Amino acid sequence: MSEIKIGVIGGSGLYKMDELTDIEEVAISTPFGNPSDKYIIGTLAGQRVAFLPRHGRHHSISPTELNSHANIWSMKSLGVKYIIAANACGSLRADYAPRHIVIPDQLFDRTRLRDLSFYKGGVVVHMAVAEPFSPELSAVLYEGVKETGGTVHMGGTFIIIEGPRFSTKGESNIFRKWGCDIIGMTSIPEAFLALEAEIAYASMAHVTDYDVWHDSEEPVTVEAVIANLNANVDMAKQAIRNAVAKLAGEPDWPAHHALASAIISRRERTYVPHDTWEKLELFIGKYYQ
Repeated sequence: MSEIKIGVIGGSGLYKMDELTDIEEVAISTPFGNPSDKYIIGTLAGQRVAFLPRHGRHHSISPTELNSHANIWSMKSLGVKYIIAANACGSLRADYAPRHIVIPDQLFDRTRLRDLSFYKGGVVVHMAVAEPFSPELSAVLYEGVKETGGTVHMGGTFIIIEGPRFSTKGESNIFRKWGCDIIGMTSIPEAFLALEAEIAYASMAHVTDYDVWHDSEEPVTVEAVIANLNANVDMAKQAIRNAVAKLAGEPDWPAHHALASAIISRRERTYVPHDTWEKLELFIGKYYQ
């Protein structure tokens, strides 16, 4: 199989595009277990793209149960350099309305039960995550959404809660006072792991509701989330196609060299336990003697 440079993680409907051709399904096993589902790989805008349904095709995986390590490792094993993530989110501000799209530039971690890094067991990495999303890929994605004619906002702090429950009103109002703009459950550890794998990562966050803080709106429900996501599916597909076309030529960005100055362990293969090397060689092999 030829290397695939672009990956998309999101809802299972995103790969159902008329323009997607030469489609194949690929199952990948990883040292971290199985990804969320089989990959749907096809040609879009002249480029091979790998689509992965984040929660499985039947939405059977809870946010806390997601095997993000396997999802990102398998993306890297395919040769992916750019990941476009589609996320549902609640809005914590009045001007980010349902059915708008936000390209966030910051993350705030309120998860409690998740493994946040690939690196342990003999390899120590202190990854710089001041910019958790790739600014360059975020700009490409913003333009891709803008070209659809939809309402898109560039920038915002995305607070990630453990889930699967929604917030209390007290929590929602505190998150607003903290300066957070949107709220979701799945971008962490996904974004951090992508950077640890030297993959540029950006999010297309679809606003489905006003969480529970808005006095004149109904509190968030599953029905409202699904309805607003479905209303945006065609826009999301077109935005992905637009972004994929703009990635022709394989631009090289800082995210693709994130490990170069982040590995603090001695960079010699003999100091890495065998089991650890089997898991991490895909990422760190080029940096070790």
